[in-house]
Amino acid sequence: MAVTRTLAEDPAQLFQQIERLTKSHSLRGSESLRKLLEYLARQSMEHPEAPLKEYQIATEVYGRHANFDPQSDSTIRVQAGRLRMKLAEYYATEGASDPIVVKIPKGSYHLVFESKQSPSTPEASPASEATAPLDEVGPVSVRWRVAVSIFVAGLMVAVIVLASLLWAHKRVPVAGTSAAAGPVMSGPLAEFWRPFTSAKEEPWVIFSNAAFVGRPETGMRYLNSRKDTTTRVYDHYTGVGEVLAVHALDDVFNSLGRTLRVKRGSLFSLDDANNTNLIFVGSPSENLSLHDIPGTQEFVFERVASGARKGDLAIVNQHPKTGESARYLASPSTASLIEDYAVIAMLPGVSPDKFMMILAGTTTFGTQGAVEFVCRPDSVQKLMHEIPGSTTAMKPFEALVRIKIARGVPLDTELIAVRPR
Repeated sequence: MAVTRTLAEDPAQLFQQIERLTKSHSLRGSESLRKLLEYLARQSMEHPEAPLKEYQIATEVYGRHANFDPQSDSTIRVQAGRLRMKLAEYYATEGASDPIVVKIPKGSYHLVFESKQSPSTPEASPASEATAPLDEVGPVSVRWRVAVSIFVAGLMVAVIVLASLLWAHKRVPVAGTSAAAGPVMSGPLAEFWRPFTSAKEEPWVIFSNAAFVGRPETGMRYLNSRKDTTTRVYDHYTGVGEVLAVHALDDVFNSLGRTLRVKRGSLFSLDDANNTNLIFVGSPSENLSLHDIPGTQEFVFERVASGARKGDLAIVNQHPKTGESARYLASPSTASLIEDYAVIAMLPGVSPDKFMMILAGTTTFGTQGAVEFVCRPDSVQKLMHEIPGSTTAMKPFEALVRIKIARGVPLDTELIAVRPR
């Protein structure tokens, strides 16, 4: 029977189990759940008698504002539910033989640590073995239980693998790929994305989700950190273009035999940049994580300081060449959006031998157009021809594109300028 361990017995072993969980495949793609697990473990071990409240978790783990209201915001309950599912998934597969089971009881945020074996099991005497029921005989029982556990775990893994294969088979290939032919390992798309597909770790896609104040039914606007000091903040919105952009990237990487890890910008941390390739989707005005890392140098996003377009987001061309403008803006807000501009840039990453890709328009539809541009073999091939040496291996660059838009749909994307880095 499982026994709840007391903290005095072996806290080092409990911390070791938490570390094993955070490094597991089940939690590998979710930094937010890893942070939550580590925090709950630390609080449960260091302050076992102190109640854990949603407000405390929201402000200390996820950096929510001091006016966080758990009655109207279910973020922490949702995250705890996701973590419970991930723990169950872990112990049903890769953690089936772990000596300690970690649980989050319903209605509580304190962790419970259970041992699969009691701390001390007295040796059975020959006489007791002879008279004990068959399922209580130690060695036979252990071997039988281990065999059953291995069989069940293997069956679940087989089901998961089969489901994954069936899902992959159903995926619709992007233009220029063939579902029957499998992953495409050559061609313009393969060469363009090779710096990101050749790495051992899957790249992070960091999409924008700016902070807003107000409510959808009464009107929303961007957060002004200098004025909105006591106003409730919403940071779980993103643009239509970003959603479709992530989908397009996922299709391309699937065609190349790789997967992506996806995270919204407000959860991005510099730890994500260590030894990992990054793909940023969205401009610095909404993808605020771009302010924390070295960005573009040739085509820079800036707000217009004066004139009729004051406050609008523009792309500033730092070194205009003949025929190029010094500043590029989307259609004015007083008219229909029929044109936007976007930056496509591949830059050196924070860690050596790693790369960053920035795909950002001044509007959400410009961002979508930029991403779709790098997801098409023909447009990628044109871009590579403008970057010296990139026909054999991609080199860092910055590029500016113009996107034609009709009824909120990017129809055509034109390459305007390219700067090798």
